[in-house]
Amino acid sequence: MRPSMAVILSIFPVFLITGCWNKFELTQWGFVQAVAIDPTEEGKIELTTHIYKPTGGGGEGGGPSPHEGIKFINVKTEAETIHDAIRDIPIQLGRKAKFDHMRVIIVGEELARKKNVAEILDIFSRDHEPRATVSIMIAKGKASEYLDVKPLIESTMGQQLRRIDETASRFSAKTIKTNLLDLALQLKSAGKVATVPYLDFGNTKPKTTPVAGIALLKKGKMVDLLSPTDAENLMILVNQYKSGVIEIPCEKQGKEDKKSMESFEVRSVQTKVTPRIKGNSLTVHVSAKIEGSTSELRCSSLLTKEQAKAFEEKIKKRVEQNLRKTIEFLQKEKVDAIGLGNKIYIKDPALWESWKEKWDQHFAASRFEIDVDVKVANTGMNVGKPFGK
Repeated sequence: MRPSMAVILSIFPVFLITGCWNKFELTQWGFVQAVAIDPTEEGKIELTTHIYKPTGGGGEGGGPSPHEGIKFINVKTEAETIHDAIRDIPIQLGRKAKFDHMRVIIVGEELARKKNVAEILDIFSRDHEPRATVSIMIAKGKASEYLDVKPLIESTMGQQLRRIDETASRFSAKTIKTNLLDLALQLKSAGKVATVPYLDFGNTKPKTTPVAGIALLKKGKMVDLLSPTDAENLMILVNQYKSGVIEIPCEKQGKEDKKSMESFEVRSVQTKVTPRIKGNSLTVHVSAKIEGSTSELRCSSLLTKEQAKAFEEKIKKRVEQNLRKTIEFLQKEKVDAIGLGNKIYIKDPALWESWKEKWDQHFAASRFEIDVDVKVANTGMNVGKPFGK
């Protein structure tokens, strides 16, 4: 009897479990892939919601659907708050927007420079549907225009932008990957500086959506922009450089000839930034170890150890110059995108308390020592001399 009673008691709770926690069917949801946020002339919020559009197997009579291949629609709503704008989506769509599968949030640059981005995105961190891993981007011009472009390979622009965000930082190092959680942690850190991927159509024809460069946020507002080249240097400084290419100019009559460039493929980078405090002065030691292989040779030969060493020295000099240039830019703009203030806070909280009010001045006056070590692991499938010689 006892085993039978145990079985009955274990099965009984199953009958108390319901199939669904609400009454919504799939056909009542609009699954959001991305949102774009812009200001209106009246000072309201314009929300463009990028929604996945399921398509059937064909049109009437079994023929092809006239909308076959178009997998998304954009719904525009305006309100004083983002939540109110979201609640107006069913007025046009006839479905309730669902944000569990949202891939990216795009904020227009004009809005990002005027208002605290953290305040704009408050609802997406507070609501239970959006995930903390959703990608965050800032766009040049109007953010909504980037959701009107036809995706090159993915079904929706939301998914397309998410893939670009993931691969651009990994393989080109010309931008950085930032999600909602990363942004929150950066803006809550001691330095209160955040780095966000930057969207810019540029001169691409037909229009595509290149993610290149880094928008710099200080206390929540966008204050400056790093070019794709400077973005590469920052990725090295913050030890997030995965792989990419370093271009080295040939020399002609003792001067750099930028019309003739060689390239070095970076396979790994290990960077350590160490602040050294003495009294009221700050010296920062940057140590970067770079390993890779030659990918294009035009004026250098690597047939001997001496030639290989000379090529490594050229790369080292180039990287040091680039890092110095980016650091000087950040110091001039007084934007600690390197996260130096966070390191000092961790190392000496009491000192940070006395420095934080004038941290901009301390950062701008810091002295940087840069030490780069380069190792050419191989010359690829060819011998160590230019193919054309």
